[in-house]
Amino acid sequence: MQYRKFGRTGLFVSELCLGTMTFGGASGIWGQIGNLQQAEAERLVGRALDAGINFIDTADVYSEGLSETMTGQALKNLKVPRENVVVATKVFGETGKTPNAAGASRYHIMDGVKASLKRLQLDHIDLYQIHGFDPVTPIEETVRALDNLVQQGHVRYVGVSNWAAWQIMKALGIAERQGLARFESLQAYYTIAGRDLERELAPMLQSENLGLMVWSPLAGGLLSGKYGRHVEAGEAEKGSRRASFDFPPVNVERAYDCIDAMRQLAEARKVSVAQIALAWLLHQPVVTSVIAGAKRVAQLDDNIAATAIRLDAEELALLDKVSALPSEYPGWMLERQGGARAKRLAESGQRG
Repeated sequence: MQYRKFGRTGLFVSELCLGTMTFGGASGIWGQIGNLQQAEAERLVGRALDAGINFIDTADVYSEGLSETMTGQALKNLKVPRENVVVATKVFGETGKTPNAAGASRYHIMDGVKASLKRLQLDHIDLYQIHGFDPVTPIEETVRALDNLVQQGHVRYVGVSNWAAWQIMKALGIAERQGLARFESLQAYYTIAGRDLERELAPMLQSENLGLMVWSPLAGGLLSGKYGRHVEAGEAEKGSRRASFDFPPVNVERAYDCIDAMRQLAEARKVSVAQIALAWLLHQPVVTSVIAGAKRVAQLDDNIAATAIRLDAEELALLDKVSALPSEYPGWMLERQGGARAKRLAESGQRG
């Protein structure tokens, strides 16, 4: 297990992060994603820590708060020293029926952090993330509220999830101008079958030196190896989360092209397709940590094994070719202009 610098901070986190969305279950979508009970959750947390994972991600809305409760209890029952683990959680989603029990307002953030700390049984949260964009609340209000939490010691770092590049840049500008704690990370969807993040978010992250945490790295199980053109109808769906919870949305034909290529590499290396999908992400320079959620220890072990895979240049080129994004404006115009300028500079240098 390798550890990577978290954006521009001095914090180091493991290249895999244990996701806890499968903890707790309950009604609605949470029961479809996973319904692990305390003992099962503790086995996963213990295995992750033994493998060198020092990063755990949860959220106040996962299983209506039960995921945070189980995560905190697991750390307590396993007697994990506080300094050995980086705990991340999120605020934004609906946690009650009143008008102010959701969003990124100061009101909801201040209530949310108290509730999360209580459920987690911690005196501080290492990374506190805004779980979505709130079009009602001014970004400045959100940034100031998070800065207050950092100053009060309730939170060490702040981040964001599922925001557009322009929204993050606006928040960074406000933080810099007013001397407030800035977002240090983005948690976003990114897979070999869904590379839209590379259009604007990835360049922004690299320009501003933000960390990237990847959620749903197997596209909700689609890239696990259970699916593909070779799989007979209905065969993969048995016990699969994707059968009852078709998320995130994916261009299936392009995904199948990726799966065919990854299966070829997986068979040659005698590893799983899922490991190739995770290894591809770990080779992307913009990625800080990949969130691995699991229902079973064997599933987590398979994910952990991906960290040992080193794809060579030929393998990466094959995967990049089959998964390439369609050309889109203004990207193709920027590439054209950049290429023309580079050519002029090269010719100028040659003449000199």
